[in-house]
Amino acid sequence: MTGPTTDLAGKLALVTGASRGIGAATAEALAARGAHVVLTARTTDALEAVEERIHAAGGSATIAPLDLTDGDSIARLASAIASRWDALDMLVINAAMLGSLGPVTTIDAKEFNKLLTLNLLASQALLANFDPLLKRSTAGRVIAVTSSVGRTPRAFWGAYGASKAALETLVGAYGEEVKNLSPIRIAIIDPGATATAMRALAFPGEDPSTIKSPQVVAERIATLADEDFETGLWERIN
Repeated sequence: MTGPTTDLAGKLALVTGASRGIGAATAEALAARGAHVVLTARTTDALEAVEERIHAAGGSATIAPLDLTDGDSIARLASAIASRWDALDMLVINAAMLGSLGPVTTIDAKEFNKLLTLNLLASQALLANFDPLLKRSTAGRVIAVTSSVGRTPRAFWGAYGASKAALETLVGAYGEEVKNLSPIRIAIIDPGATATAMRALAFPGEDPSTIKSPQVVAERIATLADEDFETGLWERIN
């Protein structure tokens, strides 16, 4: 197996939801380009498996198991990273939960609160806590993973779609706030139909071999770490 390239040598990236799917593939793609990647998710065993694949391929990574719905854990992670590194070059906001699909009128309040906490409130906490480190980067990047239902309402997808619509607004506003104060640029990526565990929950009868792999999305996200683009980029990967 070939080792990493050096496109992102010396760069630090943080990927949430990095234990599987798009998050894991993105972490591996960034490491393959030379970045040191901090992997976060709740499942330690799964994170260790991703870390092992990165190391086996000649890359560099650190795992940080945590529950993003715990705001204090995000603050502790930011402090730990700041004590070891001078800057954060890329934050990939990928972790999310689908929740139950059903009519807006039957949304379970407890589940909806949990969904919004992970899909939206955790994202704000990540931006707030990592803003100082991102501003120390010579080319900070924030990449948020969204869904088409965040822009085009779909029956029975109200809860998840609302969280993604709010995420896009939140990250977009952050991008506008910092674009004249720092080199930070934000991009919002809609992965489209991708063979992930979340997709399988939503479309249980779908043959995953008929849609693209997470690696396709990951490669595009990884290129944005070293690409000059105007903040507010929104892109769907077909």
